[in-house]
Amino acid sequence: MSAYVLGFQDIDKTHLPLVGGKGANLGELSAIRGVRVPPGFCVTTGAYEQVVERDPAVAALIDGLSGLRADDRAGIAGAAARLRAAIEGLTVPEEIRHDIVRHLDGMGGDEAPCAVRSSATAEDLPSSSFAGQQDTYLNVRGAEAIVDAVRRCWASLFTDRAVAYRIQNGFGHRLVRLSVVVQRMVFPEAAGIMFTADPVSANRRVVSIDAGYGLGEAFVSGLVNADNYRVRAGRIIDRKIATQTMELRGLPSGGTEELPVEPARQSAQKLGDEQILLLERLGREIEAHFGRPQDIEWALYDGAFHVLQSRPVTTLYPVPPAGDDKNHVYVSYGHRQMMTDAFAPLGLSFFALLHDKLGRTAGVVTGNRFYKDVSAELTSAWARPATLKSLDQVDVLMANALRAVLTRKDFVAGLARGKTSMLDFGEGGVLPIAKQYLKLAREDDPRVVPDLIAHTEATVARLRREIAGKSGDELFACIVDDHDVLAELTFDPRSVAAAFLGIQSVNWVNKHMESWLGVKNAADAVAQSADHNVVAAMGLDLLDVADAVRDRPEVLRYLETARRDTFYDGLAGLEGGAEAAGAIRRYLDTYGMHCAGDIDLTRTRWSEDPTLLVPLILSNIRNFQPGERLRKAEQGRADAERTMADLLARLRALPGCAGKAKKAAKKMSLIRHFIGYREYSKHALLLRYEVYKRALMEEAAKLAARGVVQAPEDVYFLSIEEFRKAVNTGELDYSLITRRREEHETFQKLTPPRVITSEGEVISGAYEPGSLPKGALAGIPVSSGVVEGRARVIRSMAEADLEDGDILVTVFTDPSWSPLFVSVKGVVMEVGGVMTHGAVVAREYGLPAVVGVEGATRRIEDGQRIRVNGGEGYVEIL
Repeated sequence: MSAYVLGFQDIDKTHLPLVGGKGANLGELSAIRGVRVPPGFCVTTGAYEQVVERDPAVAALIDGLSGLRADDRAGIAGAAARLRAAIEGLTVPEEIRHDIVRHLDGMGGDEAPCAVRSSATAEDLPSSSFAGQQDTYLNVRGAEAIVDAVRRCWASLFTDRAVAYRIQNGFGHRLVRLSVVVQRMVFPEAAGIMFTADPVSANRRVVSIDAGYGLGEAFVSGLVNADNYRVRAGRIIDRKIATQTMELRGLPSGGTEELPVEPARQSAQKLGDEQILLLERLGREIEAHFGRPQDIEWALYDGAFHVLQSRPVTTLYPVPPAGDDKNHVYVSYGHRQMMTDAFAPLGLSFFALLHDKLGRTAGVVTGNRFYKDVSAELTSAWARPATLKSLDQVDVLMANALRAVLTRKDFVAGLARGKTSMLDFGEGGVLPIAKQYLKLAREDDPRVVPDLIAHTEATVARLRREIAGKSGDELFACIVDDHDVLAELTFDPRSVAAAFLGIQSVNWVNKHMESWLGVKNAADAVAQSADHNVVAAMGLDLLDVADAVRDRPEVLRYLETARRDTFYDGLAGLEGGAEAAGAIRRYLDTYGMHCAGDIDLTRTRWSEDPTLLVPLILSNIRNFQPGERLRKAEQGRADAERTMADLLARLRALPGCAGKAKKAAKKMSLIRHFIGYREYSKHALLLRYEVYKRALMEEAAKLAARGVVQAPEDVYFLSIEEFRKAVNTGELDYSLITRRREEHETFQKLTPPRVITSEGEVISGAYEPGSLPKGALAGIPVSSGVVEGRARVIRSMAEADLEDGDILVTVFTDPSWSPLFVSVKGVVMEVGGVMTHGAVVAREYGLPAVVGVEGATRRIEDGQRIRVNGGEGYVEIL
């Protein structure tokens, strides 16, 4: 068998490094019984390596690409053009030419019409999609023309778009090699593309077929429109017939030509119903072979369907495992917790352990994220409205997506039923919480929240003492047992009641002040600078750190280039360095357990890498004068007191409203004393996570020293029990880590849906139609006020380069983002609700905020001037 040319019959998925994704898939297709694949062969990556990579001049040009940036269009264009010209001028060795001719003879001879397509080793894979980045040549005839087309395909590995894509996605230019597929052409009456999962809704039970006259390249390239048929279980459920005035046909002499479609055929259905259903069955057979949804190119020739290509659909979000044949509906836990990124496996494992100790399920895991099955809630007459009402507070789009599901009577009739998880507060249930709630509301004791915080922090101090010096199995046992303490704190009736009391008091004030006085969102101002809000304090306290650094020039210069591993060592020898280090250490002692995506234990904490705070500290120095922390806190308190006094005075002035004023004063006092505690529960969890992680990473370092793992961070791709076993036995199959790391990188690129069904269908919610200004972006009003400013589109805190007066536009925020909030005057988020962290902190700081703005980071450009209306819930691009 030749090292340079392989026939389809000699190829399967194990040959991917030799023939690329497209070639491997064609070999697999050729082996499926009943699937017609036009014969062909692959010029292997061995030929590419022999001819292209071993040429010194070409190799030097490839290496020269490494210094280019993805946004350097001119540089990429020039370097890529030189490379393509060099490759197209190379001589193909006689041995390779001979193999090509020999395989052509087996396909009908030298003049047999062929399609010549590029097949990159990173193309048509489950984890990436390089499709369409290299070239295709149709109706090529003659050995010399095919050899020339092969050379041009090799050169197309270095088109401008392919080079830019690899740079942007971190693929090395030498890590991607090119095979070339040569396949006998068919000249179809009709051709098209079939997706075995609906590409619009992602429903795995719906096949979507595009069909048009002539060669499929005409509508793949956008020259003409195609019919679309949607088929489910042998039934055509939708059809859209396109008018096609032109078709692409092959010329006898080679190449293609555009021909007009006669008027009688232009608006006719391109395939008959029986043909459509036959295609659906063919698609399902191919999907079953590959084990996942496929994107299939087909051609109808001489009355039979021929398959030209099949590739995995890479953009679908994985379907949560159901375990039965009932219908299920899942909601994203990440959208509720402001963490839509994928978890690493160790983080998943810790989160599942916590919920196991709470007597709950963390939900099903798909795409390395948690989803909760709400089928039981939707089928329960009492739990359904409570669930929707609860979600309205967290994410209106999610709640509205569930309402959309409920309109589908057939689907709902097949929903799985079972016990709901609503009102699951441990063994004691709801009654003890209700009793505590009434007691706390009656007494309005400002000492309650400080007592609860002191109790939690005492348990953390005890954990630090108990875990000190432990290692091996004893350490893991200590961590698992401490989750019992976590569960006890979570279900403490007094703690739960205190958090509910603050939230319900906010809702009461907003509802009644609007009803009695016509004042919307009155609680926003009342909650400013409220007591014991650890997340709000986190942002304000960083202003004090800025003050400790601002007048120390040597320290400021050092911070701009500081590195994680030598952060404090570098400060030690500088004038004022000891004082700066002390201020940073004190801050991290209090807040160092936070970071972006902090509910994933594997995320790098600020205490692990203080350089994560440097952009925020420098931004505070740039944007604020010394003493800003105190000014902001006092301003917030003054605004809250003035608002309360004004509202109560207006109420007392109304006839017969003295009682209403007295009740309102009590509710406002409860807000001041209890709403800040809403943010503490997560902080309490992170206090423990920091202790756990510090101890676990010492164990991981020992594993690395023993050669069990290559780096301590490898343990992020193990579960707790797998990590524990590796520590106990010193044994580990490292391929598990490699596979999970690759999976995690793939999952991280996927956009998690808010709501997904067991059919894989992504359900999108919408806002109720309102009277928005023309062109405004709709969202959820969560912190009142109107503000204009420059949009800063930031996807991670590392990108934070803010100036006073900017408006933060991002996907989501968790508590770690609160230091950014002190530097902006408005907030726009794609994810969130009235009671999520970002909304609470925005109200605390008095920032107009709108959340749930679909695609905000895509629809708003960085630097655009925008207006945020936090009272009505929309954003205008000015």
